[in-house]
Formats: sequence, C-alpha cells, structure tokens
Amino acid sequence: MKKIRIPPPVWMLICGAIAFVLNKLYPMSLGGASERLLIVGVCLLFAAVFLANSLLGFIRSKTTVNPLRPEKATSLVMTGVYRFSRNPMYLGMLLCLCAWGFYLGNILTILGPIMFGIIMNTLQISPEEQALRGKFGDAYIDYCSKVRRWL
Repeated sequence: MKKIRIPPPVWMLICGAIAFVLNKLYPMSLGGASERLLIVGVCLLFAAVFLANSLLGFIRSKTTVNPLRPEKATSLVMTGVYRFSRNPMYLGMLLCLCAWGFYLGNILTILGPIMFGIIMNTLQISPEEQALRGKFGDAYIDYCSKVRRWL
C-alpha cells in the first residue's frame, strides 16, 4: 500500500487556512496595525530570500526540487542559504505563515506556523533526511553535523 504524501506548500496552505479560521472564530486583536505590517514585510522579505535562493541552488545543482522524492536527488546542495539551514524552503514557508499570522493580527494564528513546523519535522524532514543519508552517506551526515535543521 502506497502512502499518500502531501507536498509542503499544500501543508502551508492548510496551516494558513486553519489560522484564518481561528482568527474568524476567536477574534482577538494584537493591536498596532502599522507595527504588525512592518513585521509582515520583514517576514516576507526573508521568506523570499530563503525561497528564491534555495530554489536557485537546486536549479544550479541540476537536482530534483520534488520534496516527495528525495531519493531522486543527484547532488547535495550545501551552498547559498544551505550553509545556514538544511531546510531553507520550509523555513521560507514558515516565515510566510508568520507573516500571515501577523497580518491577521490574532495571537491564536501562531498555531499555524507551530503546526507547520511540527508537520514538516515529522512527516517531511525526517523521511527526507533518512533518504538523503541512504543516498549520500557520510557526506550528508557530515553536513548535518555542521548545519542546523531550521536555522
């Protein structure tokens, strides 16, 4: 029986939708709209840097960007933002969810990024790391010892 796996961008949208619903069901304002919008902008800026740089790293390395098929990777990407995070794409998505939460302005929306982080760690990153360890062996283990999972 084949496992049904959900791509990380879909998980991000699901977590964002949950944050939206929580905001509608339990309205609580964080206040300070102009300060919140500044934080939204900063989060989105960093998200764009992480997402664009990580995608470019995969394109330059001519390896798969498909998170559901890590065993198809042809090389390890360890340059650019991958020097600071083993999962900059997921970090970029997490920052998008943080921006969304600040935009909504409800303390409960913090549950969106928290859920996304837990889901990514358990359902996506752990299986990915296992596949990459099997494919790249000591090179990947060494990389993991030098670079943190998130940041």
